Amino acid sequence: MEKRIVITGIGVVSPNGVGKDDFWQGIKKGRSGIKPITIFDPSFYKTKLAGEISDFSPEEFLGSQGLKNFDRATKLVCSAAKLALDDSGFQITEQNTEDVGVVTGTTLAFWSIAEISREIVEDGPQFTTAGIFAGTTINSVSSQISIRHNIKGFNSTISTGYTASMDALKYAVNFIKLGRAKAVLVAGVEGLTFASFTGFYKIGFLAGINGEEVSCPFDKRRNGIVLSEAAGVILIEEEEHARARKANIYAELAAVENTFYAFRAAKYDPKARGITKTMFKALDNAGLQEEEIDYISASANSVPQQDMLETMAIKEVFNIYASQIPVSALKSMVGESVSAAGVLQIVAAIGSLQQSFIPPTINYKEKDSACDLNYVPNTAQKMDVENILINNFGPGGSNATVIIKKYKSG
Repeated sequence: MEKRIVITGIGVVSPNGVGKDDFWQGIKKGRSGIKPITIFDPSFYKTKLAGEISDFSPEEFLGSQGLKNFDRATKLVCSAAKLALDDSGFQITEQNTEDVGVVTGTTLAFWSIAEISREIVEDGPQFTTAGIFAGTTINSVSSQISIRHNIKGFNSTISTGYTASMDALKYAVNFIKLGRAKAVLVAGVEGLTFASFTGFYKIGFLAGINGEEVSCPFDKRRNGIVLSEAAGVILIEEEEHARARKANIYAELAAVENTFYAFRAAKYDPKARGITKTMFKALDNAGLQEEEIDYISASANSVPQQDMLETMAIKEVFNIYASQIPVSALKSMVGESVSAAGVLQIVAAIGSLQQSFIPPTINYKEKDSACDLNYVPNTAQKMDVENILINNFGPGGSNATVIIKKYKSG
């Protein structure tokens, strides 16, 4: 019999809530985390908003020791990992530490590279801060989670962009099913930096360059993303391991699927074949029919083509049921956090299972004939849910779909 994988711990640091309860309350109320940028000066650009995490103090979660040379992403994700472990009640000891792993989705690791480059140029090589160098490696963020929490099992980093944290989840699930780990912290994180903001601005991907500066997925006014930062961490375990320690089980992972369906570099496939195939695979592997999905957490991020393509793919997969299933976009509230987006959607979906509601798509005003499903506009919907399908994709070819369901023993 195949091992069942369950979620037993949640940690989240997001623009509209820190900790699962605050985050769930925020999305239930339709609270936006998008605000004027304060951590760097955006006055050079037309766009001035982001999903910035305000009033964040990593010392509250991690203490003051050893934070000096951490970049923002490392502080965010180590804080979220602490929240997840505390929430799970799982104690890491010398006896079990090698059975615990960490896998982190993160892609935009620019701060340390930019900072050390600046110091070399401005201050000279002999005055460059040596401690920053370690943070220039892409695995630094994930490594710090293990170091902070004395985790001695496997440690990996997945850098596939928009699907990174959901790809990390599949990697973790495979490790547990192969018997190489009993519990895994699955993380997704991006920090808001001037370098990443500038990059997205220069390729014309940000809202506000050619329209209103607003994150409004599926709305006719949509014209690009609002960039965001966030960290989400979940603890997943083999069911028997979780039950043996009497863990609180939030949800069961019914399916975790991904595909790489390349069209052209940084371009969307106009037929949405990748995300369509991934949804079909997830339903098949979960053993569910289309009508058994109660809610779809969309990847929609206010990019005109992406939201239209996801609508088209949902219609193809769910056929006559597409118009009956509520679909909403978390990114309307928190912006596009790239590698962190998938795990944030999973945390939000767990809130839906636990508290019987569908998060809204906020900022929805003008209907688009190409986006004509039920997007739960502006106000959360009270509803009991059993099975939730979660999508993540972007330009470039990576696609991921996760299905979570209410946990039932036996």
